Amino acid sequence: MLMKKIIFGVTVMALSAGAAMAQTTYGQRHSIRARQANQQRRIDQGVRSGQITPQGAAAAERNQARISREEHEMRQADGGHLTAQDRHQLARQQNRTSRGIYDRKHNAYTDPGVTPKLPR
Repeated sequence: MLMKKIIFGVTVMALSAGAAMAQTTYGQRHSIRARQANQQRRIDQGVRSGQITPQGAAAAERNQARISREEHEMRQADGGHLTAQDRHQLARQQNRTSRGIYDRKHNAYTDPGVTPKLPR
């Protein structure tokens, strides 16, 4: 009976440790590249729907490219890694760019070549 309790206890501990390792970290969910990809999808969706003009999309993509270049330069300066200060700076820039994408999607301008979708 004691042996069964020990085996059960070890099994439960192993399963809970495995579950804890399977969870993603904040850094993985909010990585620089994941945010870049998400913001690029938002820009593409805005262009397809006509909410963002081609000029607005080009400006947003220039911002994305600038952030990407800065990330690359920061990584080169620190041997392939980003410092906490670098991550903080890039996150602030991405937050600003994200607000810019939102503003471009919700301003008074639309692409005249795309017919806006009307609600049904």
